[in-house]
Amino acid sequence: MDRQTIQELFDVSGKVALITGATGGFGKAASLGLSAAGVKIMATGRSAPKLEGLVKEIRGAGGEASFSVGNPVDYGDVRRVVQETVTAYGGVDILITAAGLNKPKAIVEQPVEEWEEIMDVNVKGTWLFCKEAGRAMIERGRGGKVILVSSTRGKLGMARYTAYSPSKAAVDLITKSLGCEWGPHKINVNAIAPTVFRTDLTQWMFDDQAFYKNFLVRIPIGRLGEPEDFIGAVIFLSSKASDFMTGSVVYIDGGYTAG
Repeated sequence: MDRQTIQELFDVSGKVALITGATGGFGKAASLGLSAAGVKIMATGRSAPKLEGLVKEIRGAGGEASFSVGNPVDYGDVRRVVQETVTAYGGVDILITAAGLNKPKAIVEQPVEEWEEIMDVNVKGTWLFCKEAGRAMIERGRGGKVILVSSTRGKLGMARYTAYSPSKAAVDLITKSLGCEWGPHKINVNAIAPTVFRTDLTQWMFDDQAFYKNFLVRIPIGRLGEPEDFIGAVIFLSSKASDFMTGSVVYIDGGYTAG
């Protein structure tokens, strides 16, 4: 293969990405990274001011982006967001479900309603956006790329995570099930399962040196994740380079789950 052919394998320019939880740590990284690669972004989430700020940032850097406010567990909102994406950009080429929620708590102390909320956002919200964005991809007949944001906790249990860990295990199985179901439609479905990455919510883990050093004992590469580590996987799974890959859970974790 020549250089041009290799470059074309990873070229995602001109495609349209619908990204849920777009202003969160992983959603924002995906939005900014794909935009820099020439992808048109439809960002969705619950906060209009945050979404507006993200779109302004993308446009300021020369990218193309819009936003649509919506609740990922409201089926009416999900259908509207997908339709607005199709209307604005002609279709959906890439779906990234980055909306997520975690409230660690001992099972005997966690309210049932809180458990249901975590499962709703992480599982139901993922399922609903797959359902409607997948429908749009199938009707268009041009295939697509679906990237679900899972977690290493979908594979490994942890105290106080009896809501979050099962929810991410469910995301892993949605990935595998849809990989089987949508293969004939040339829609690739894969998940990214990260460990701790630097975000606004996790910055304290980086600042607390005692916690940081203790956590690194489990990470062979010797550091926690940075946004660019996530973006690389997103570009790969959004491009032709991953055309023969579906139903896989990719662990971007510095080796955390390896041993």
